[in-house]
Amino acid sequence: MILSDRSIREEIAAGRLVVEPFEPSMVQPSSVDLRLGRRFLVFRNTQKPFIDVRDRVDDVMDLIEVGEDQPIIIHPKEFVLGSTVEKVTLPDDLVARLDGRSSLGRLGIVIHSTAGFIDPGFSGHITLEMSNLANLPIALYPGMRIAQISFQRMTTPAETPYGQRALGSKYQGQDAPTASRLHLDFSDWNRAKS
Repeated sequence: MILSDRSIREEIAAGRLVVEPFEPSMVQPSSVDLRLGRRFLVFRNTQKPFIDVRDRVDDVMDLIEVGEDQPIIIHPKEFVLGSTVEKVTLPDDLVARLDGRSSLGRLGIVIHSTAGFIDPGFSGHITLEMSNLANLPIALYPGMRIAQISFQRMTTPAETPYGQRALGSKYQGQDAPTASRLHLDFSDWNRAKS
């Protein structure tokens, strides 16, 4: 069951669902709009011939921060990690779905490659996996509405919500665009390599 605007406001008022900073005007009929932050991770493709999923990618990405009125320009076929202004915290019985705004999709901007699902128990700023599918560069501005998040109630609360040590949750508490931590899935291989 997808939460309506009324249910979203009730969950926020009760403190079970947290979207901060919260702007009541960002609530839509069945979602909440989220805004684009000022920090971005961009790939630098001059250091390595390829990305090995078993290795960290920190050394092939640069963190940039744009000014309040300064855009980030995403070129055709470029991939950039961004982050939401808002921190989202889900209770153990709600999941969320992140989607791009239709108006941006019509320009060719995709805001998530595969990570549109957010588990119960997640808390943090949401990393956006942004791509430009258009033939022209597109300017995006900090603070603009970039995505929408909807919420669904689960049949029962999760026994082990996201962020629990047993799950090995990689992105709990992130406060900026966060590079892939897929290499942690290969920790035994990485230790043997050292």
